[in-house]
Amino acid sequence: MGKKYTEINSKIFDQWVEEGWEWGQPISHQVFKKAKANDWFVLLTPTKPVPKEWFCQMKDAEILGLASGGGQQMPIFAALGAKCTVLDYSEKQLLSEKEVAERENYEIKIVKADMTNPLPFKDESFDLIFHPVSNCYVEDVLPIWKECYRVLKKGGILLAGLDNGMNYIFNDEETMVTYKLPFNPLKNKKQYEDSIKNDWGIQFSHTIEEQIGGQLQVGFTLTDIYQDTNGTGRLHEFNIPSFYATRAIKK
Repeated sequence: MGKKYTEINSKIFDQWVEEGWEWGQPISHQVFKKAKANDWFVLLTPTKPVPKEWFCQMKDAEILGLASGGGQQMPIFAALGAKCTVLDYSEKQLLSEKEVAERENYEIKIVKADMTNPLPFKDESFDLIFHPVSNCYVEDVLPIWKECYRVLKKGGILLAGLDNGMNYIFNDEETMVTYKLPFNPLKNKKQYEDSIKNDWGIQFSHTIEEQIGGQLQVGFTLTDIYQDTNGTGRLHEFNIPSFYATRAIKK
């Protein structure tokens, strides 16, 4: 376990993108054009579009895509007139951002950084943080919520996609309860070995206390929430929710 787990994850994302991972496929020119005409949606979780009323006024809004590389959401926000910054730890995901920005001729600040470290931004820099499901690749989420609170302006909005732990219980086929929670490969040798062997990266289950309680603990006010499924597989077929999306504001 010598290498820092976030570096293992950074490399695994690059590998997944090369293999055609759905969350690493940038949007098309057509989708960008439709967004410019105000016909758009984005995802925080696998299947449910984020309600439009969750967003701030997008024109000239300062938006941070936190662990949100891949050229899927930031181009939409840029098409709506927002000033976008994207932070991610995967070279390939950030390359997609650069390519779409060049293709569609808009500016975006691209930052390669590990979100387990303090965010490289000044206090009260952003109107909105868009944070799709990704903190499942981080052991301790509370420091991330603290940093989100710090870099948001007063009245700023945090939109987050969150795991509820359900996916970590089962085998790959989702037919058998295999692992007990919490799923933490850094503290469980078998989970670590299976994670490396199966190219899962180093992932972590999180409790509702960590995910939503953590946001409340650092000062956020929760204003809305919904749950979502995986989009495919047995759990999805049985309509078992495995993710939450939350909207919280910095008062």
